Amino acid sequence: MVDTLSPKQAKRRAWMGTLAKGTVDEIENAWAGLGFAPDYTWLRKPEFGSTMIRARAGGTGDPFNLGEATLTRCALRLADGTTGYAYVLGRSARHAELAALCDALLQTEEHNAAVEKVVIAPLAAAQAKRNEDESRRANATKVDFLAMARGVSLTSKVAYEDKGYQKS
Repeated sequence: MVDTLSPKQAKRRAWMGTLAKGTVDEIENAWAGLGFAPDYTWLRKPEFGSTMIRARAGGTGDPFNLGEATLTRCALRLADGTTGYAYVLGRSARHAELAALCDALLQTEEHNAAVEKVVIAPLAAAQAKRNEDESRRANATKVDFLAMARGVSLTSKVAYEDKGYQKS
């Protein structure tokens, strides 16, 4: 599938993903750092539901239904008419509300830079650190089955050559 998003849409996709993946506490703390509370009206108050999670066999193969997950969604409109939306996993009305507020504010010229700096950048950094920690923990349990069968460490060139194995 070819991604035909405009640069503006791609940027919005990125910040929406960052907001959706952040924890409620992280977003709440970042929101407090903004120091303002815009006026808004609800288009759709936070509501809970479920969605089907799809996956691909082997990460790239045929798609299949993995299971259902709880989802919270909402929509709001700022006083200037800008609309913000949020879809977050779990049952957190506050998370969805803050994500929708940030979405709306990020679309405005007046508040975009501040919200990007105070909310999105710290959330993205925290998520990158979490991903790195998870990756490090997962890699610590990695097993090289080929090396186990041969009784050597393929990561050590010296050990590999000392056993008389030929690299292919």
